[in-house]
Parts: sequence; structure tokens; C-alpha cells
Amino acid sequence: MNDILNAVIPVVIIGVICAVVLVVASKFMAVKENEKIPEIRECLPGANCGACGFAGCDGYAKALAEVEGTKTNLCVPGGDSVSKKISEILGVEFEDVVEQVAVVHCMGDCKYTCDRVDYSGIKSCAAAKLIFGSKGECSYGCMGLGDCVSVCPNNAICIENGIAHINTKNCVGCGLCTKACPNHLITLMADVERVIVSCSNKDKGAYTRKACKNGCIGCRKCEKVCPSGAIKVVDNLAVIDYDKCPDCDDFGVCATECTTGCISVADFSGLHRVKN
Repeated sequence: MNDILNAVIPVVIIGVICAVVLVVASKFMAVKENEKIPEIRECLPGANCGACGFAGCDGYAKALAEVEGTKTNLCVPGGDSVSKKISEILGVEFEDVVEQVAVVHCMGDCKYTCDRVDYSGIKSCAAAKLIFGSKGECSYGCMGLGDCVSVCPNNAICIENGIAHINTKNCVGCGLCTKACPNHLITLMADVERVIVSCSNKDKGAYTRKACKNGCIGCRKCEKVCPSGAIKVVDNLAVIDYDKCPDCDDFGVCATECTTGCISVADFSGLHRVKN
């Protein structure tokens, strides 16, 4: 019995000493956290999407509290309400958030294109991309395996007729889907815009037409009829300059004149604007 006590007592004494040392160290060596960080963090939505340009909500909260000049309107998912709360905490002027929504630049559904391989592997666009490059006739098109769906926090994306569709009324513009798409078909745009090019194919017109009947063939018809010069064909694909688009005197004429119908005009208002 004495042998056991002789072994246990020193261990207990060492444990007590270590505990005391740790308590003292935590008191005298602790790095004080800026009190505004947890207060700001509480305001943020917790999406950790990186849309603000920082490493998640914690990184943005720390920058706001400690780095002078950090803008309060960088949280797109949080919108104006979050920007107002942060501005009040920091005692700075409110800055309006540019609300954004995600849009899919592909209309190549089952009616207009088809698969070139029978893919039966992991249900993941990234996996199919690694194995086949693309499972569809159009190597630029949506593979419809739902990587974007799985990362969307607001259930704003679904797969219908073989391609991704975004319900912008549920979209907060976090951008997680843009990072998940291996073909980079999804981009963010200001939700006040009303025109998009629903194609990403940069092949010459004849090749695009064979792959998808809805694809942009680079005919430049949209470019010729646009009165404000907001749309140009670059690398065989129509591209919209949204800085010029609002100046259009004949809004939507590009969509009306599009040979293949790959230019769409619609209300893409996001969740924040719908609430307001």
C-alpha cells in the first residue's frame, strides 16, 4: 500500500503545481481580445463564404475591429441590415451593400444537348470533370450532378432537365456555388441587372451548334443591334459590360435578336431585395 502511495502522491503534487502554473500564466500572459470582435461577429450571418475577402466571418470581424478603413459593406449575404449594425457598433457612416445573385451561364438542358458518355461514377461534377473532362457534348456546359446544390445554404439551386437552375429570390449572393462549379459556369452579378448570356461555350459557332442548340455561336448580331455598345463577342462568346447596359435606349433588343436564344431578360432580384 505504501508503495502505491509513494507513486501516486508525487504525481498528484506535480499535477497541482502544473495547474497553478497554468492558471497564473493564463492571467498574466493572456492576450486581451478586442471587445468589439465578438459583438461584430454576432451580427454576421455565419456563412463563412469568403465573399467579404477575408477568411470567414471571424476574419472579417477581426479586421473590422482592428484594421482601420475596413469597409462595413463587404458582407453580401448579410445585406444592408448587417452593414447598418456594424456601422452602429463601430460608430462610422453606413455603407450600402451591393446585393448580388448567382446566375448560371448555361441553357444546355436535355432538350438542346445530350451526354457523350454514360457516367455512372460518384455523383459529383468535380469527379466527372477529373475523369472525362465533361460528360456532355458541350465541354463547357453544366454537368448537372449537383455540386452547387450541395453547398447552397438557402436551397436556391436545383437540377432540372439535366442542368442547374437558380431561384434568385432565395439567393443571398454568398458565392459558394461559384467556387463549387468545376466548369466555372456560375458567376455573381448585381441583382439589379436584367440581362444575362446563358452560355459559356467559346468554341467556333459550327462546333457550338453541334454540341448545343442553345449555345452562343458568336454571330455578333447582338453586338450590332446594341445601341450602347454594352455587348461584345469575345472569344466567340457574347459578353455584357454591365456598366454600359443601363444606358441602353432599346433595352432587351439583344435578347430579341439573339439567333439561338442564349440571351435572357428577366428579374433576377435576390432575397434581400425581395424582402425589402
